Amino acid sequence: MTGIKDHVTEQYFMTDPEKNYVSDTDEKFMRRAIELARHGAPYAAPNPMVGAVIVHEGRIIGEGYHRRCGEGHAEVNAVASVSDADKALLPESTIYVTLEPCSHYGKTPPCAELIVEKKLKRVVIGSIDPFAKVSGRGIRRLRDAGIEVVTGVLEDECRAINPHFMTAHTHGRPYVTLKWAQSADGFMDRRRDADHTEGAMRLSGETGETLVHRLRSLHDALLTTSRTVNADGARLTLRLWDGKEPLRVIVDRQATLDPQAPIFSCGEREPLVLGKEEAPDVPSLLRHLYSLGITSVMTEAGPTMLQAIIDSGMWDEARVEVNPVRLGKEGSARAPQLPIAPAASITLPDGNRLLRYFNV
Repeated sequence: MTGIKDHVTEQYFMTDPEKNYVSDTDEKFMRRAIELARHGAPYAAPNPMVGAVIVHEGRIIGEGYHRRCGEGHAEVNAVASVSDADKALLPESTIYVTLEPCSHYGKTPPCAELIVEKKLKRVVIGSIDPFAKVSGRGIRRLRDAGIEVVTGVLEDECRAINPHFMTAHTHGRPYVTLKWAQSADGFMDRRRDADHTEGAMRLSGETGETLVHRLRSLHDALLTTSRTVNADGARLTLRLWDGKEPLRVIVDRQATLDPQAPIFSCGEREPLVLGKEEAPDVPSLLRHLYSLGITSVMTEAGPTMLQAIIDSGMWDEARVEVNPVRLGKEGSARAPQLPIAPAASITLPDGNRLLRYFNV
């Protein structure tokens, strides 16, 4: 195994020097596997989204994808979908998988062993798994069993399915998305009294809020601070979107978190509170979250925390909603400064602009 640098993410990924010739047929069926894999969002996380297609003489006889973390992987579901009439064809069939089959026992048995057991003659793989327990081992197990293995088919497209998973297991930290709303002149709030009785100014529009709730559902965890929770009564739930509720993580370095804050009386999961020992700085915080199995984090906090993450360089994507209002002297909480220009900008129905940035 060797490493190459991805031209989009600037990250290094394992590659297979023994990859075979890739045919148009291989690409055709891999595209179907990619299409299937995407159906796994958001319930597959923190596992990757994976699709699998079983083909015999140009005919698909089975297909599947990883539906939910803890349940059967794509290969398992694809094999299970093969009809009784076609099961005898498995030893003469090819299975297309977007990600290297696992070779270790986790919540489910290893998929590489299932492929060996079913005696499939050929395995075509999109990308190698960066996860240390898998990387290259699944391929070796298949080849040791005498199975032909082809790798690197639509490799970039297959990696692109799982930016959260790939980033986490390549860098040892979660994929980090930053989110905030601001006025046209760069403020995140208006001036408030010391007791914050007025509440935070609403700068996000209705469409923007719905999109935020959808984005929350696509992350393993939401990150905020005790200051934001205390001042804004932040709940960080999925009130406007149907999906898997992420873990809510509150950084409370000074032990000032209000135990009666609304965040503790709503949601399906108890928030995780991290003090100064677990989160003394941004790198330590992100490493700690990764050690808990968290592969993606969306940060919804004040400018101090957001700017600290930006300055650390340990962020991957930012979503900024800009309200056309100008607050002038009434503005407070200067929005963070990003070192790059937005990669995309769209105008929402309410007139707000949505800017997206990618730290590549």
